[in-house]
Amino acid sequence: MSARILIVDDEAAIRDMVRMALESEGFDVADASNAHQAGSLLNQGNVDLILLDWMMPGISGIDFAGRIRREGNHNIGIIMLTARDDEDDLLRGLSIGADDYVKKPFSTKELISRIHAVLRRISTPTTSTELITAGRITIDLEQHRVKISGKSIDLSPTEFRLLHFFMSHSDRVFARDQLLDNVWGNQVYVEDRTVDVHIRRLRKVLEPFDCDSYINTVRGVGYRFSLTD
Repeated sequence: MSARILIVDDEAAIRDMVRMALESEGFDVADASNAHQAGSLLNQGNVDLILLDWMMPGISGIDFAGRIRREGNHNIGIIMLTARDDEDDLLRGLSIGADDYVKKPFSTKELISRIHAVLRRISTPTTSTELITAGRITIDLEQHRVKISGKSIDLSPTEFRLLHFFMSHSDRVFARDQLLDNVWGNQVYVEDRTVDVHIRRLRKVLEPFDCDSYINTVRGVGYRFSLTD
């Protein structure tokens, strides 16, 4: 069954161009010109990934992405489409739960490559029923849930994979490029700063439980997950 992609952009020309490219790749495509229309389509279900324009009238793409994550839709991939090139803006998009971003103007070839990469990350199946526990954090791979001291926490698909990787390789130091290869995959270019943003997000989620110190920064090298430092 082909993945269903929702295009959300107020520019009809971009929606038409992207729709044509995605349908030629075999994707099932829906589109919306604003967040209100997109929300109605999301409520109907069966959306695997959203291509979301940052700048839209009414509710902006970045605000809509945040709402999607707050409502618990963590298994839907989000790729931001943006003409912005300010690094802080782009990192903000990742920090609220977007899985990737593509700068306008973009080639449809690059966009399709990034869509495939995000879909691989969010749909990789696991047949293991193993519960991975480190300190007060428990990951249920089968249910795709994370609990701290018995309380469920919300993570994006990428944050879930990052925490899973860390907990599966406790006390080992990983450089940013190693984390990119193992968590994001080496099939598509992702900036090193993406790792820093998601780690900041993880620490923020873990902080109320006093577990943020589990993720250590090793200066000049990378990051380590450890219960002892």
